[in-house]
Amino acid sequence: MKPIDVLVIEDDPDVMLGCLQALALAGIGAHGVDSVEAARQWLTDDFDGVLVSDIRLPGMDGLTFLREQTAVAPQRAVILITGHGDIAMAVQAMRDGAWDFIEKPFLSPHLVEVVKRALEKCQLSREVRNLRRQVAAQGGLAARLIGNTEPMTRLRKQIEHISKTSADVLIQGETGTGKELVARCLHDLSGRSGPFVALNCAGLPETLFDSEMFGHEAGAFSGASKRRIGKIEFADHGTLFLDEIESMPLSFQVKLLRVLQERTLERLGGNQSIAVDFRVIAASKEDLLAASDAGRFRRDLYYRLNVVTLRLPTLRSRREDIALLFDHFTRQFALRHDCPPPTPNATVIADLMLHDWPGNVRELRNMAERYLLGLDLQLDDETPVKRAPLAEAVDAFERMLIEQALRQHNGNLSRAAEALAVARTTLHDKIRKHGLDGKDG
Repeated sequence: MKPIDVLVIEDDPDVMLGCLQALALAGIGAHGVDSVEAARQWLTDDFDGVLVSDIRLPGMDGLTFLREQTAVAPQRAVILITGHGDIAMAVQAMRDGAWDFIEKPFLSPHLVEVVKRALEKCQLSREVRNLRRQVAAQGGLAARLIGNTEPMTRLRKQIEHISKTSADVLIQGETGTGKELVARCLHDLSGRSGPFVALNCAGLPETLFDSEMFGHEAGAFSGASKRRIGKIEFADHGTLFLDEIESMPLSFQVKLLRVLQERTLERLGGNQSIAVDFRVIAASKEDLLAASDAGRFRRDLYYRLNVVTLRLPTLRSRREDIALLFDHFTRQFALRHDCPPPTPNATVIADLMLHDWPGNVRELRNMAERYLLGLDLQLDDETPVKRAPLAEAVDAFERMLIEQALRQHNGNLSRAAEALAVARTTLHDKIRKHGLDGKDG
């Protein structure tokens, strides 16, 4: 179903034709139906167009329809038309929320003028809603992508910088680093009106690829009793997230590449070329360039996806964020399980800091829930975490604090020593002990 600017509800075929022709000549996309009941399939949640409706209709009348739309979708502009010239009815319609009221017979330029003003109002309302959503998402980005380390700060800045563009994005990172969360943040900040559609390429059976991705027409194959909209078409005006794209077979990569280049598709069993406006965010835990060198991934698809690349840091590369994340997750699970969040002791924090985290943030989240439930902290292989000697825990914590101070002060030794409340010579000795680097000054 192609997006339209105006939906005309009119049971008089001549009036309907006149409205559609006038709007078409003005360059306004419109569609006509003869009843409110027939209009409902067009009134999806993302319909932001103008409704032009006759008052006297078979089934639900225009005034009742106006009151319904005002209640469920107040952002929609409804223009009512009537051939009865009832001024009292016009006044009541305006009170009920009508954008305007047109009396039959009316001139085509008058209809176009009223519709254009209504479309301008809809556009302004849409921009305000998108701005509010972007501001809310930006304000919450630090709460969604948690961490105070330099890699996380840089990642959030990259997301804010590229989110509003239409550029396709490749997200690379180990399992559990939060690739889908980053993709959702990009979509939420983009202002795109369509949905976020996620597809795990590793879990897609080869026999269902064409139907799942491109959709199919009724009768396209045995069992296809009705038309099905594929993931790509469903993501129109939105974002298509392709997770674990490295697992997509080469034969499918060719088909995907063509759609990405042309931004058109054909449903299985169909001949119509359908234009789609969508943004692709692909995610991989593997180096796709290396995979293409090995012949497991098409190089041309890699370069098509690699317009912008976001590389997500591992948890072991940002250990300073571990305690913050652990506290966040335990509080989340405390709300879910309706119990008070515990306060981890120093030994627990030390164990978390020294663990290698092969499962990254996902593994830490799992451990946070176990800890809240009073269970032993365990690795993925069910082996309990080895307790760290106190000296090692203290060293790890000390190194973390020094690294953070040096980073905050651009490696300046004197300023870092002042921030840590230690003598400059003492800090210099500790930097040498931990193999760190600091500038003189």
